[in-house]
Amino acid sequence: MKTILITTDFSEGATHAVNYGYQLAQQLKANIVLCNAVTVPAEMPQAGLLVWPMHSYESLLQASIDDSHQLKSDLESFSVVADFRPLISCVNEEGTIQEVVDSITNTQKIDLIVMGTHGSRGLNSFLLGNHTRSMIDEAKQPILFIPPAAKIKKVKKIAFAADFKHPKEDLVSFYSVLSLARLLDAEIVLTHIYNEKHNTPEYHNWAKQSLIELRESSDYDAITYKFLQDNETESGLTLLCEQENVGLLAMVHRPHNFFDTLINGSKTQKMAEHISIPLLVLPVND
Repeated sequence: MKTILITTDFSEGATHAVNYGYQLAQQLKANIVLCNAVTVPAEMPQAGLLVWPMHSYESLLQASIDDSHQLKSDLESFSVVADFRPLISCVNEEGTIQEVVDSITNTQKIDLIVMGTHGSRGLNSFLLGNHTRSMIDEAKQPILFIPPAAKIKKVKKIAFAADFKHPKEDLVSFYSVLSLARLLDAEIVLTHIYNEKHNTPEYHNWAKQSLIELRESSDYDAITYKFLQDNETESGLTLLCEQENVGLLAMVHRPHNFFDTLINGSKTQKMAEHISIPLLVLPVND
């Protein structure tokens, strides 16, 4: 992993995510692209089309640049005695966050995107945001979401949750998580939440054997597996993360899988109220 893209709007939650991302970049020995999307008001519902003065746009852009450089300076001042100091570049462009991120990822090799969530309820703050949902759907890179309650510390355990409906694709995603775990020297917990409908000896043995084979084929000793029966995936994952002291939860996003159900389901709030660890969303690339 060479370059991490960290987005910010300079809010408290976003700054927390930047600090988390910087600490992660130090561990991974990766450089950072710090980006801010400058959103210029173009239309007001009450007044129709609004002509935005050029000097006002220039002021917004300059404020964005100044805030980014200050944030960069603050980060660099925290790492004077660190073994590795990431190189930080700043990108300040007009557009939505998705447009700016797309512009950067189309011109630079980005290995990971880091974003903060807003609000005190953890995952619901990004799951309910249309812009972020769109980014999840369109991203070709893994996105790491940092809730405000996430502690800035070294990740020692990563839970990779799979539903076994697409084993070949899950294997590709697993190796992405494995690469991250190797760099962090972290344990991986292969995780499967199953419900009563699947609670048969045949299914249980098949899924368990799949996890064992995955572990044995990885040539990485720090891998365990955990089965948990729960009729609600979100509550099962929340419980598992608490019981296993998980520092990061990784899930694959594809249409109609259980992560997609979490995003669009009505019960996401329950999970959001409890989970306070970073969530790594892995795309299914063509």
